[in-house]
Amino acid sequence: MNITELTKEIINRRRLTRDDDLSFFETADLEELAAGANEIRQALCGNAVDLCTIINGRAGKCSENCKFCAQSSFHHTSCETYGMLDTDVVLADCRAREAAGVHAYSIVTAGRTVEGEDLEKLIHTYEELRKNSKLRLCASHGLLSPEAFFRLRDAGVTMYHTNIETSRRNFPNICTTHTYDDKIHEIKLAQAAGLAVCSGGIIGMGETFADRLDMAVSLSELGIVSIPINALIPVPGTPFAELPPLTEDDIIRAVAMFRYLNPDAYIRMAAGRSYFKDGGRRLFEAGVNATITGDMLTTVGNNTKQDQEMLTDMGFQIWRMIYEQHSSENKLKIYDSTDCYDCSHDRSNLCTGTTFYSNWSGADFTYQPCYLFFTVHSGNEKRNHQLPDLSSDRSGWNPGIFQLYQRSWQTLWTNRWLSDRIYPAGTDRRLLYRSFS
Repeated sequence: MNITELTKEIINRRRLTRDDDLSFFETADLEELAAGANEIRQALCGNAVDLCTIINGRAGKCSENCKFCAQSSFHHTSCETYGMLDTDVVLADCRAREAAGVHAYSIVTAGRTVEGEDLEKLIHTYEELRKNSKLRLCASHGLLSPEAFFRLRDAGVTMYHTNIETSRRNFPNICTTHTYDDKIHEIKLAQAAGLAVCSGGIIGMGETFADRLDMAVSLSELGIVSIPINALIPVPGTPFAELPPLTEDDIIRAVAMFRYLNPDAYIRMAAGRSYFKDGGRRLFEAGVNATITGDMLTTVGNNTKQDQEMLTDMGFQIWRMIYEQHSSENKLKIYDSTDCYDCSHDRSNLCTGTTFYSNWSGADFTYQPCYLFFTVHSGNEKRNHQLPDLSSDRSGWNPGIFQLYQRSWQTLWTNRWLSDRIYPAGTDRRLLYRSFS
């Protein structure tokens, strides 16, 4: 396999599938593979990096027997145990994280599901976070009912996290109290409720490289927009306590492969950056463009300030970007702004986190809308503004602007609940999507 040629093809919208021969990922030159993954990241995603942080909202006594987890009741660990955190505790933590400069905040709870009084408490907490914070809200609460997903969405949550963990083949070696299909079902329920999905897994649990490859392909097939990759940190008292740690090269090969197979997703490094002496610079040179920062449940993560300094030094942009088009020059520029934090539509799962000032072909706005807001609320009008066909010529565009458009239209294409409320019945959505496929 010619990695250089493949990289160009991926940038030009080729997508690898399960039917392709993907075995080369295991043997390809690592430096070449990592460089190609980074080139794909820069071409399709730009230099923006996404920082999220998590809080353990309910700890320990989990009914599930996941072999890697310190919080399982099946294992004997020193994990802290407590019930659902009070709203004021979570809000105070969220404000502190927001002040530190992260983009997203997630509550994670131990246990198979959340229901009853705990669910009501969570819903109230998310409502308060939405009112008192400008961070994107993510939720991770196990196997939920369809109704719970809609309630989370209405409370302000825009993304749901549920890892598939590994390949379908290997999943029974990891957990037997729920199944791989249970995970897939939850992902589809979350998507049906209008939530974006964050899903990835853990490498270093005794799986084969083929298992890692299968996980990456499966996430692509599911249309996952944020993919957290964890390198196992063995926890004493768990069945995986004695597994040998992965090498840096093992992890780099995995994240690069995930970028090739999910070229426009957030590849989010989670646990395992501690294996890298430099805080994981190599990871961000191999296709990674997002990370969990701060403590990660039962393991210690990277300091947010240090992450920001490292990423800025590497040329990444850690603020939420605004693209401005100057009609006289027909160019785009990026500058630091917090304007999009004030947009309520960021919380309706319509926004990728990017806003730009628009003056397309006579569409002269007196306000500053994000593109998706304009798309959703201007349905027919937007087609009259003759938005450029980016599939034909993108040479003069800033890297990342195409991604903004593409994700906007992907949202409408994949979310029938949303698109059916924008376009009349019988509209051929293939025509709407054509320029952005």
